[in-house]
Amino acid sequence: MTDRYDLVVIGSGPAGQKAAIQGAKAGCRVAIVERGAAVGGECVQRGTIPSKTLRETAVALASFRQRSGNVLDLQMPEGTKISSLLTRLDEVVQSHQRYIGDQLRRNGIDLIHGRARFVSPVEVEVQSVQGARRRLAAGTIVIAVGSTPRVPPNVPIDHEHVLDSDSILSLQYLPRSLTVIGAGVIASEYASIFATLGVQVTMVDKAPRPLGFLDPELTDRFVAEFERSGARYVANAAIASVAADGISVVTTLESGEVLTSDKLLCALGRVASVDGLNLTAAGLAANTRGLIEVDAHLRTVVPHIYAVGDVIGPPALATSAMEQGRRAVCHAMGLPAGLSGETMPVGVYTIPEMACVGLDEAAARERHGEILVGRAAFREIARGHISNARDGFLKMVAAADGSRVLGVQIIGEGATELVHLGQLAMIGAQPVEVFIENIFNFPTLAEAYRVAALDLLSRRADAGLRLRHAAAPVEERDGARVP
Repeated sequence: MTDRYDLVVIGSGPAGQKAAIQGAKAGCRVAIVERGAAVGGECVQRGTIPSKTLRETAVALASFRQRSGNVLDLQMPEGTKISSLLTRLDEVVQSHQRYIGDQLRRNGIDLIHGRARFVSPVEVEVQSVQGARRRLAAGTIVIAVGSTPRVPPNVPIDHEHVLDSDSILSLQYLPRSLTVIGAGVIASEYASIFATLGVQVTMVDKAPRPLGFLDPELTDRFVAEFERSGARYVANAAIASVAADGISVVTTLESGEVLTSDKLLCALGRVASVDGLNLTAAGLAANTRGLIEVDAHLRTVVPHIYAVGDVIGPPALATSAMEQGRRAVCHAMGLPAGLSGETMPVGVYTIPEMACVGLDEAAARERHGEILVGRAAFREIARGHISNARDGFLKMVAAADGSRVLGVQIIGEGATELVHLGQLAMIGAQPVEVFIENIFNFPTLAEAYRVAALDLLSRRADAGLRLRHAAAPVEERDGARVP
């Protein structure tokens, strides 16, 4: 017997939840299939929620040092148990799972536990843990099964000494030293978290700088702060071999340099968890990178099957995954999806954290030619002085006449929250003056927007003067009539 639905979603992570809820809000009969014991996917079980819980401990430590003016050099004692740094993790995870479960129930979504596999382009078979099988048919199917860590052939991951991003938090004790391979979001976040906790961290990657999709001014500052904490970023370096002898891990670079550490974290990307989905039966196949390809509307080559979240590759962030799930179902149901991804914020929870929205300086110059850029250092802001958070800055990119904000990039305390002010200015097509002519609380880090706007407008005035100089006759440019 086959149960018929309007929408079947495979996977209950951030992308799957939002897809299912959007479908229910549109009046569809919806089923969501989850292979795990609880809802939430990797985001809740091993990814975003656990790593950010550990980060909170590290941020509290860093904040205490900063606010004391580094007078008190608080260090983690040797042999600190990781579990002692994650005392709130179970509570946080369970609370989040209850919240998601309540959301699904409130919206009348059927939650079905089991492993799903396609038996045709419109039918999915679900096998429960007990072995029972049932079939679900739907006019729209969304694949949101997430991803697993990519395992390079020359890195022998044993989940004890050589770990991946799923097993790093299974460590019993805080190591004295850690080598991190990779320089993407996961690698950079964990590297900075462990460095802040006092671990001697070495991050290694082929790229000249970490997080290459971000404005270089942000990542240069991140590397400077990372290395100021005692860590090291090894750029343009490839791994020749990794060997663990039960006591330490020896990483040999192709340059011949040898790195020895207590533990190693391999964070070289993730691959879609499509094994077992029997994609062939649906008329689908993963590409050479193991991902499912989609068009601008998140449709696969089979028009009624959509794919969202980690299974389609970068940016592979919880924020983007949620939006993809919502947009995919809006498209499937013929509903307006709203604004495009131009104003989708990006938040990277490194220490210090980084965030951006819209175009960075290089992309804005490429698309618009002449632009204006304004900057505000947190050390210029009263709140930055009070909290001793002087390492951050905000960079605002605007049209050449200041008539609209094109992008905002921020590094430092509160960056992932502050970025939303810039996002709303972009959505509302506000001029730069909006940050000067309106009142912000004082003292706040949001004052950085005002300082950056003033800096940007002073550059506009300078640019206007130069333009008038260029347009004027030579005798006037050299004479007293020049303004």
